[in-house]
Amino acid sequence: MNKVYLDNAATTQIRENVIAKMYEALVIYGNPSSTHSFGRTAKTSIESARKTIAKYLNAHPSEIIFTSGGTEADNMILRCSVKDAGVATIITSKIEHHAVTHTVEELEKNGHIKLHYVQLDNYGNADLEHLKELLTIDDSKKLVSLMHINNEIGNKLEVDVVAKLCKEHNALFHSDTVQSIGHYEWDVEKTPIDFMAAAAHKFHGPKGVGFAYIRKNSGVGCMISGGSQERGLRAGTESFHNIVGLEEAFVSAYDNLSTERDYVLGLKKYFIESAKKAIPEVKYNGHSGDVEKSTYTLVNVRLPLDSQKSLMLLFHLDIKGIACSKGSACQSGSTKGSHVLTEILSDEELDSPSLRFSFSKYNTKDEIDYTIKVLKEFIES
Repeated sequence: MNKVYLDNAATTQIRENVIAKMYEALVIYGNPSSTHSFGRTAKTSIESARKTIAKYLNAHPSEIIFTSGGTEADNMILRCSVKDAGVATIITSKIEHHAVTHTVEELEKNGHIKLHYVQLDNYGNADLEHLKELLTIDDSKKLVSLMHINNEIGNKLEVDVVAKLCKEHNALFHSDTVQSIGHYEWDVEKTPIDFMAAAAHKFHGPKGVGFAYIRKNSGVGCMISGGSQERGLRAGTESFHNIVGLEEAFVSAYDNLSTERDYVLGLKKYFIESAKKAIPEVKYNGHSGDVEKSTYTLVNVRLPLDSQKSLMLLFHLDIKGIACSKGSACQSGSTKGSHVLTEILSDEELDSPSLRFSFSKYNTKDEIDYTIKVLKEFIES
């Protein structure tokens, strides 16, 4: 049976050089907080990784805080902005990752913040004029949280415009950049963003490690108390081998970015062209079918199937060895549909099945041909 993995927005295949680097790190067993040579060896590698990441982002090393992944980074930034930095109002959208939406909902429920949602158009783009209105709604300390790349429909936020707006109105700007880091260049001086979140497994690194970018003097304190690790902002013995793996994957992603981006973009274009020929009625959710307005890594397609037949679609694809998803992998156990698509599609459109196919350097055009063929046969059966 063919095995085709087209769910790279959920997680990616780890690079062989990353595995080798992590294997080497596993024999360095000193605690990075220990002052003897065993500990210093581990600590030196962690600080080297921090400096490497900071250099690529044009950040200061002290602004990189290692976490267990994007969800922890988002939670840390949002909760500690309220707890420590005086944020009283959060402005976000209803199509953010649940690491953001669930966190801000809880903060509002417990009376810690006022919560406002920026309006969206039918494609899922934030209305920046409405954002301006929300930024001037009162004199409270505000934080705007809008993701750079939507993890389900691939829309790209105009981060430079939003960052400028926030700066003009003395608001903090946080972006969940989990689908962005490793796929797009970042310069935190040119784009004056205050907070970002990243996860290594989204760019061919290990699971269970990521980082938060926290701009100096933002006022954010610790969420996990204990030791003084990570500049006192994140207690707990560092996951040394994972941090080393993150660094290796990060460097590989950016050193090969141009070549790999062109290749993956070619796969996306090929998928769009092939799907149009084989299934003329196919639709694309958000801007995912527009290679200029969406990320090059994914498409979110709506297929011409009735709701009854669509119940078997994912099962059929899995039987045929094809991995994709209905939306975020984080909500795959939920009986509810995609909260992103619910916000931008009509009830009639929601009745048709939508699937996210996401690509990486390890995919091929032959795999796309096979996938389109299986989809076409299922639709016509």
